[in-house]
Amino acid sequence: MLCKKCENTAVYECPTLCKEHFCNYIEERVFKTIKKYELIKPNERVVVAASGGKDSLTLLHVLSKKFNVECIAIDEGIENYRENTLKTLKEFCKKREIKLNIFSYKDEFGGELSHFLKDNTKPCSICGTFRRYLLNKYSKEYDKLCTGHNMDDEAQSILMNLIRSNLELLARIGPKTGIISNNSFVQRVKPLYFLKEREIATYAFLNGLYRGYDECPYAIESYRAKIRDMLNECELKHSGTKENIIKFFLRIQSKLKESIKITSLNYCKSCGEPTKGDICGVCGIIIMNNSALIRK
Repeated sequence: MLCKKCENTAVYECPTLCKEHFCNYIEERVFKTIKKYELIKPNERVVVAASGGKDSLTLLHVLSKKFNVECIAIDEGIENYRENTLKTLKEFCKKREIKLNIFSYKDEFGGELSHFLKDNTKPCSICGTFRRYLLNKYSKEYDKLCTGHNMDDEAQSILMNLIRSNLELLARIGPKTGIISNNSFVQRVKPLYFLKEREIATYAFLNGLYRGYDECPYAIESYRAKIRDMLNECELKHSGTKENIIKFFLRIQSKLKESIKITSLNYCKSCGEPTKGDICGVCGIIIMNNSALIRK
């Protein structure tokens, strides 16, 4: 099979392209997304939230071609997983002279993720709360925080929030996240928004960024994993399902944002970070954990 743009052997189907033209296609798609949705403006300070997986390494690799980027990573302390991806990330950033800052749950919260997992607790829920907190806290000196979310991730998030009827969380997602603009939050953007996971994996492999698939050991327990499997099965039977979900969501996104009325923010009485109530999610988890230890 030959590339549709030249006589070289194709490395990817639909679009049928050789290595050079496929990589160009991926990069052009990213930069078109950035331009269309004004994700990154000239002279803005940009930091990439990276894990060392295929998505974040692809994002770093592509963005560094046109922007001066720095990198922030979170170490949850998950054994036989995070140390491997962080090793890859450190090597990547060192080779390309990208500044990398790593923040850990142990240093910030007094324990690794496993320390906060009690009976009936959901690892992904706690981990997500901690991760979002640290990313926002340590990216405030930047104008934009870029994440490696792709089309598959976004389709999953849309469906999850629809099933749960969580309109506020649904309104927050998209190429640019958030409902209101506030200096307490760093604008998060998703340059890989219109790329499929399979496309990103291929790009990462072709550019020597992808050594293998590392999945968090807690992921299999998550609600997202069930939605992912369901969507993948549906995509196999009905090609274009994920893309259609994204297209429909983007058509109604502005109406969703308008329907959510948030006029002001509170600030956590314990740590000072923005929150809905008196205590933020992170401090609430830590307080509950400490109380449980005292009772024992």
